[in-house]
Amino acid sequence: MFESTTLAYFPRALANGGNGGIDPAVRGLYPIVDVDVLESRGYDAVAFLEGVLEARPALVQLRAKSLDARATLELLRAFRVPTRQAGVKLFANDRPDLAVLAGCDGVHLGQSDLPPAEVRRCFPSLALGLSTHTLEQLDEALAARPDYVAFGPVFRTRSKHDAEPVVGLEGLGQAAARVRGQCPLVAIGGIDASNATHVGRVADLGAVIGALVPAEPGTDAVANAARELTRAFTGR
Repeated sequence: MFESTTLAYFPRALANGGNGGIDPAVRGLYPIVDVDVLESRGYDAVAFLEGVLEARPALVQLRAKSLDARATLELLRAFRVPTRQAGVKLFANDRPDLAVLAGCDGVHLGQSDLPPAEVRRCFPSLALGLSTHTLEQLDEALAARPDYVAFGPVFRTRSKHDAEPVVGLEGLGQAAARVRGQCPLVAIGGIDASNATHVGRVADLGAVIGALVPAEPGTDAVANAARELTRAFTGR
C-alpha cells in the first residue's frame, strides 16, 4: 500500500472512471470475486465473473489481496468490459488509484485503508463503499457520506483469517436502524443460501464470496448459485 501523501500528487484528470453513486433503492446480491478463493478451487476469474453477471447484480467487487498492482490492474481492466456491457458497477478493493486507472465505478475501503476524506478529495469521481464492524465505526463511516456502508461479519466467515467478532442478525438490525436510509447497507460475513433470506429482511445487499463458488468449476453452476442467492435476498 502506498502512503496517503502520494494521493496529493495523483493526477485528478485520471479520475474519470466513476458513473455516479449507487441507487439508494438497490437490493440483492453483492458478489465479491476473490482471486485467492477462486485459485484455490480451480476457477478462472474472468470466466467466474461472466457466470456471476448472469444474475444481473447491481455491483460487483474484485478482491485480489495476493496480486501485485500490475496484475490487479490488468484483471480490473478485463472485468471492466463485461461489467460495463451488463450495466453492472465495478468496485476495486482497497486501491482507488487502480480503480481510476482501470475505469472502475468505485472503490471499497476497509478500516485500515486510506481515509475516506482523502479518497474523496483526490478521486472525486469514484463511488465509495466502507467496511465497518462496530456501531461506532458505522457512525464514523456514515459521517463520510459513503455510497454504501458494509457491516459485519454477520456470521462466521472463512474468507478472512483475521475476521472481526460476529455481530449476528441482531447487530445487523442495530446497524440498519443507524443507517435509516442514508445509503444502502451491505451485510458482510458468512452469508450463504441458508441465511440469505434472513439477511435480506434487514440489509439492502448481501456480500457473498465462498457461497458463489460451486465445488466443480463451471460458468453455469456459478450463474445458478448467483441466481439462487439473488432470489433469497430479494424474494423474487
